[in-house]
Amino acid sequence: MKNNTNNKIGYARVSTISQNLDSQLDILKKNGCSKIFTDKITGTSRERPGWDKLIEYVRKGDTIVVTELSRMTRSLMHLLQISEEFSRKEINMVSLRENLDTTSATGRCFFSIMGAISQLEKELKAERAAAGRESARARGRTGGRPRTDPGKLEQAKILYDNSKKTADEVCKSVGVGRRTFYKYLAQFKTEAKENR
Repeated sequence: MKNNTNNKIGYARVSTISQNLDSQLDILKKNGCSKIFTDKITGTSRERPGWDKLIEYVRKGDTIVVTELSRMTRSLMHLLQISEEFSRKEINMVSLRENLDTTSATGRCFFSIMGAISQLEKELKAERAAAGRESARARGRTGGRPRTDPGKLEQAKILYDNSKKTADEVCKSVGVGRRTFYKYLAQFKTEAKENR
């Protein structure tokens, strides 16, 4: 049975099977890791078997050590999620390259600042999107795809009716979408029937 007090557990990852884990493993062993979990898989992948085993293995008071943050996380948001999860479970985190250590007040402060910056960025992005929508509405635009010029559709219909070109050829030459053109033709036929 493992000792749950201040165990250092290493995690090493490379992006492809052909890459070598040796340098990370050497550094982690040198830094006192009693056990090391590994993955040979891209960081953006959600399925990381080694990481999943590590999360099952670690206990309160343990410290997870990585050679650099990019070995452990996919993005800043993912890093913050991991940090919150570790904080809840009272698991520490050390990244050697960035010299981050959540067992220290400075390390914990760094993650708090990153969390605040991330939240600020989300709120600013939402505000910018809302302002953009409001500005578009003020100019009469309601979002979605731009409408096809009715003149182009009429031109395409005349060309289609009076030449041997296929609908596809007509659409390409006039510059309208085929689906939009077929919809226009159907609407034209419907209106013609109603006006009889």
